[in-house]
Amino acid sequence: MKKARANGPAIDSKELIEALEELEKERGIKKDVILESIETALVTAYKRNFESSENVRVTMDSNSGETHVYAEKEVVEVVENPNLQINLADAQKISKKLAIGDIAEIEIVPKNFGRIAAQTAKQVIVQKIREESRNVLFEAFNDRKGEIVSGLVQKADGGVVVLDLGRLEGVMTVREQIPTEKYHVNDKLRAYVVDVERGAKGSPQVLVSRACPDFVRKLFELEIPEIYEGVIELKSVSRDPGSRSKVAVYSPNENIDPVGSCVGQKGIRIQNIINELSGEKIDVIEWNPDPAIYISSALLPAQVMAVDVHEEEKFAQVIVPDDQLSLAIGKAGQNARLAAKLTTWKIDIKSESQFREMMQKAQEETENIEEVQDEIINEEMVGETVEEKVTKKATKKTTKKAEESEEEKTTKKVTKKAAKKEEEDVEEKPKKTRKKKTEEEPEKEKKTRKSKKADTNE
Repeated sequence: MKKARANGPAIDSKELIEALEELEKERGIKKDVILESIETALVTAYKRNFESSENVRVTMDSNSGETHVYAEKEVVEVVENPNLQINLADAQKISKKLAIGDIAEIEIVPKNFGRIAAQTAKQVIVQKIREESRNVLFEAFNDRKGEIVSGLVQKADGGVVVLDLGRLEGVMTVREQIPTEKYHVNDKLRAYVVDVERGAKGSPQVLVSRACPDFVRKLFELEIPEIYEGVIELKSVSRDPGSRSKVAVYSPNENIDPVGSCVGQKGIRIQNIINELSGEKIDVIEWNPDPAIYISSALLPAQVMAVDVHEEEKFAQVIVPDDQLSLAIGKAGQNARLAAKLTTWKIDIKSESQFREMMQKAQEETENIEEVQDEIINEEMVGETVEEKVTKKATKKTTKKAEESEEEKTTKKVTKKAAKKEEEDVEEKPKKTRKKKTEEEPEKEKKTRKSKKADTNE
């Protein structure tokens, strides 16, 4: 299908082009994008103002600003709809190359269309400036995702904190705030850009955080040049915001002390980070490829006796002295929890005495199994598994213990009865003695009387 165009006088928009070029320089909004939007808007404005049902197309020259309005009509033999069709004879006056089925573009210059075009262009430009400005800001801050930004607190009423970041506002939800911090209007804060989203009406919204582990990671990169340059690697960070953080660092260069470099002379480097985090404690440990050594370091300040690692399950059994158990676990399990997050291993901490009890129990179970296996071999038992024999063995032991406890109870009862009887005998003895004495006294009196009579007779 061919197209032919009949050109007429154009609408001059040279000043518009100059304004668009200036706008492109100042705000970075591309001129061609706005021109395309203006062309679409002018078509709508033409049809609305002139109540036209024609197929209209508007073109604007990006250099001169000349604006043309064309009515597109199909070339036919017999015209049924003059707004959409043109006969072959009239079409060939525009171009002899046109044939049936082609499209002829006839330029139209409606009365007062220049004023309508100017008003429409103004509205489109204002709207497009807003949209493109939002897009430019979105792209600019989207590139800063994962960086630290500074801003002044605009709003702080105990809920969401709003930061003035210059051309945009940063929003910090309650979850992303450090629990121990209180924010006030006009406070200067640094925060980590978590994400950039499009809010209501397409305006970009920057989500910032001071509570995420990546905020600590970025602060280390800013304060410690060796990490920024890549001489020291920051392997992992685990954090309980406002309370404690654990950071694992490593250097492939044996001559560099990664922990010492991060702490700095007299602790000045790490102190700057602690001050930014409002006094949050930070444990800096050295990363090690050996999981046992790494886990031991992660549980500092607690001292570790032994670590039994299971590589496939990523599980570690840690043994600590009895007096170090509470320190290894930490308040409300904080130390163990942070160590597990830092190493990405499941960690089970046992005291030395707990481990000994566990080993003794396991040894007893092993002995039971071995005894049962020996019985199966010696007695040639058939139909009972090792597990069944172990269960029987355990039942016998339980029954034996129960019998022993019954014997102990019986012995105690007999002992109690004997003791009670002895007490009763002790109580009855004085009574019998007193009775005997009472019976003996009259006999003594009789003897005394007889002796007295004898003396008198003499």
